[in-house]
Amino acid sequence: MNQDDLDKLLIQIGDRIKSLRKKEKISQLDLGNIVGISANQIGRIERAEGNPTIKTLHQIATHYKVEISYFIDDKEENNN
Repeated sequence: MNQDDLDKLLIQIGDRIKSLRKKEKISQLDLGNIVGISANQIGRIERAEGNPTIKTLHQIATHYKVEISYFIDDKEENNN
């Protein structure tokens, strides 16, 4: 996987997290509190400026009742 592919993946992960968060109508601070990281870290992940850990992705996936693969698969998946 080259750098462009990694950048696209980080954008996709951030977009999907942001979409789920907005659908739930909660702030970055709220989501950060739920998963145990700062609002700043959530913002960086959503803007593809930060690389989320597997632990963070797992916590977010668990909260939204989706598989971790939802964030990284090329195909858009339906959650729930």
